Amino acid sequence: MGRLSGKRAIVTGAGSGIGRASAMLFALEGAKVVAVDRVEDAVDETAAMIRAKGGTVTSIAADAGDEIAVKGIVDHCVKEFGGLDVVYANAGISGGWVPLQEQTVQYWTEILRINLIGPFLAIKHASPHMIKQGHGSIVCTASVAGLRANAGGTAYSASKAGVVSLVQTTANEFYGTGVRVNAICPGLIETGMTKPIFDGARARGTEGKIGQLNPLKRNGVPEEIAQMALFLASDDASYVNGQAIAVDGGLSSTHPFAGKR
Repeated sequence: MGRLSGKRAIVTGAGSGIGRASAMLFALEGAKVVAVDRVEDAVDETAAMIRAKGGTVTSIAADAGDEIAVKGIVDHCVKEFGGLDVVYANAGISGGWVPLQEQTVQYWTEILRINLIGPFLAIKHASPHMIKQGHGSIVCTASVAGLRANAGGTAYSASKAGVVSLVQTTANEFYGTGVRVNAICPGLIETGMTKPIFDGARARGTEGKIGQLNPLKRNGVPEEIAQMALFLASDDASYVNGQAIAVDGGLSSTHPFAGKR
C-alpha cells in the first residue's frame, strides 16, 4: 500500500523537472494521475515513464493558466478516475532576468497568468469536488523568491509571493470543509527553468559554487521537492494547512552571506 493508494491526483507542469518527478512519485505511491503540461511530447513522455513502472496515468496537453482548460482537466479526472483527491498546481515560468525598466505590462501579465492565476484556477475548480467529499489536498509551487528578495526576478518573485498569500487565504476560506491548501517554496533546484544558471556556471568553471549560499552548500534536485509534495498530498500531512514550506537547503533561514570556505 502506497501513501497515495486510492487517491486521484492532478499534477501540472508534469512534462519535466519538479512536475515530472512528482507525477512519477505520486503514481508509484498508488495514485491515479492526470499529468498536465502545455508541451504535448514532454507530458506524453512522462506518462510513458509512469506506465513503464506500472502506474496509472492519463496525459493532457493544456495551458494551466487558461480557465477553460483547467476546468476541463478537473472534469476529466473526475470522469476518468471517479473523483479528485489531490491537485499539485506546479506549472510555472521564470520570465528570465529582465531589467526592471525593460519589463512590460505584457511580460508581467504572462508571468502572473501562469504562476498565480494558474494555481487560483486549480483551487477554484478542484475545491468544489473536494468540499463535497469532505477532504482533499491542494499543493502549489511557490518559491523562496516569494519569501525574500534576491532569489528571482521582480515579476517572478511577486507572483510567487502571491502564491504564498493564495494558499493562506484559501485555506481559511475552506474553513471546516476538510480541504487543505499548502505551498512548497523550492530553493535552487536544477530543472529546465534554471538550466541557464547551471549551464552558465559550468561554462565559467564555477559549478562548485552552485548553492554556496545555503548551509548544505549544494543545489537541490526535483525528486527532493517531489518528496515534500508527496507528504503534503498524503494523509501524513492531515494537520498541515495554510503553510508555505521552504525546501531550500536552509537558504531562507538566514540573510545572504559570503561563503566562509
